[in-house]
Amino acid sequence: MAWYAYCITEKQAFPELLRHRKPIPFESVSGIAGNQVFLYPASDLAVIVSEHSPDDTQHERAALEHARVIADCFRTSTVLPFRFGTVFSDDESLRRSVRSNQRQFLTNIERLRGKAEMHLKVVLDDCCREQVRAYPYSTGRSETGREYLAQLRENATLQRERQTKARAVSVQMHRMFSPLAEEITCRRMDTGKMLLDIAHLIEHKSVERYQNKYSSALQLMKDCQMQLSGPWPPYHFVHRLTTRHHHTHHAPSHAMPA
Repeated sequence: MAWYAYCITEKQAFPELLRHRKPIPFESVSGIAGNQVFLYPASDLAVIVSEHSPDDTQHERAALEHARVIADCFRTSTVLPFRFGTVFSDDESLRRSVRSNQRQFLTNIERLRGKAEMHLKVVLDDCCREQVRAYPYSTGRSETGREYLAQLRENATLQRERQTKARAVSVQMHRMFSPLAEEITCRRMDTGKMLLDIAHLIEHKSVERYQNKYSSALQLMKDCQMQLSGPWPPYHFVHRLTTRHHHTHHAPSHAMPA
């Protein structure tokens, strides 16, 4: 039987597992396509799974349902999320993977116990938008080598200016929120603005304080558009596995929730 995997947690978080060596139904949670979710004991860990059919992950809400199961488990225990689409081909494949990576799983759980992820989206004006109009990446005409090199230099300068502005904003955010850890990406949007995606790892008990800091940041940073979501399971802060035993097995994910 193939198992679809949502996340890993500690077996001790579910006392009912202490009396069982086989998967038991997780009655309060339903999985992708409404499938029954099971607690699968594996050494000191529990894998949250449901029986897998290839069609289950094809419908449009499957990824959201995957995230919902992880969020439901996160309410009561520390979890290590798996990437959407993670499947173990059979019981042996699941057990072998947990056995091989148990030390890393337990280390991650200990490191992330009592912590949550907050997600900030910060939209700011592109400091180089006017220059980009003046120096497009493609002029639509034949260029001499000298003009081409000049354009490359100009584009590199503009990119450095963007990076400098994005770095300044991210440093300001770090000072405001003082997270335990952070992951930041920056990209230029089709609208010409820049989007900073910021994931902050914080103590779960500090969520309300973090939200208050966000309210203050909205007042201070008038030139930015900001959006906050969370608390989430620590998607961005789960270390990827280095050992894989089956082609259908994917490492725990840091895919970002919407």
